[in-house]
Amino acid sequence: MAEQQTPLPPDIASSRSWTRAFADIREGLHRRELWSHLGWQDIKQKYRRSVLGPLWITIATGAMVLGLGLIYSTLFGQEVKYFLPYLTTGFIIWQFILNCVTEGSETFISNEGVMKHLPAPLTVYVLRTLWRQCLMLAHNAIIYLIILAIFFADLLPEYTMAADGDSPVMPGLNWEVLLFIPAFLLLLVNAAWVVLLFGVVSTRFRDIPQLINSLITLAFYLTPIVWSPDLLASGGRGFSHFVVQFNPLYHFVNIVRAPLIGQQVEWLNWVVVIGFALVGWTVALFVMRNYRARVSYWV
Repeated sequence: MAEQQTPLPPDIASSRSWTRAFADIREGLHRRELWSHLGWQDIKQKYRRSVLGPLWITIATGAMVLGLGLIYSTLFGQEVKYFLPYLTTGFIIWQFILNCVTEGSETFISNEGVMKHLPAPLTVYVLRTLWRQCLMLAHNAIIYLIILAIFFADLLPEYTMAADGDSPVMPGLNWEVLLFIPAFLLLLVNAAWVVLLFGVVSTRFRDIPQLINSLITLAFYLTPIVWSPDLLASGGRGFSHFVVQFNPLYHFVNIVRAPLIGQQVEWLNWVVVIGFALVGWTVALFVMRNYRARVSYWV
């Protein structure tokens, strides 16, 4: 006698539709007061009973970029007045990407208690994570403003990163600094599908967050954050070119960083980031359509 397959629960079987998937996103966006309040409470709870509170985010990041900037500018022969703004912006953006990936993969796992007591669209928990990361980014942006105020006169004209001048000439700060606005919006669009997709997959396969944490350090050193791509120019366009141009994280960082420090944004940066947004959301929506109702059972 053939083995009978266990039918899916009615609420899961009937939820596999694009209409319900898009309705989840639409309703989650409309419940702004809920996810914004939860995201802000996450920050306040983490620094509860602390004198400086969330300012510790700024202090910790500032100490890190100052230490790394002074050390690596000497090791790589870079001008501190150019390298420190480069490192600061890159590190701040990297922190945002890193937290979206690592904390995004545990979005639904960490919200298990809330999900079982507060019926809400899955998008609410995705937006809660994104809003929390935006708040942390806003605190870290204070460091960029301080660095910009100190080195503004140096970044305004054309400049080169290397102390001996053996590197491409950067155009300096100009009206193109406004490009960071659409660039950051594109970064947010990509962060949203990353949190949604990784969150659902990690809820089903609990090894994913561990795998991400084990690879993220390697990704940091392979991405031009504490080093400039110009340092690899002398090695030709072999492996060094592959590391930079075929590393998607470089494009995500550079599309926001370059306008903020008076560097030229490459057209390839826009192509890669927009391409990842289209492909990523296609996959995320497919997963959302088919597995949205299963998440509450998996947690």
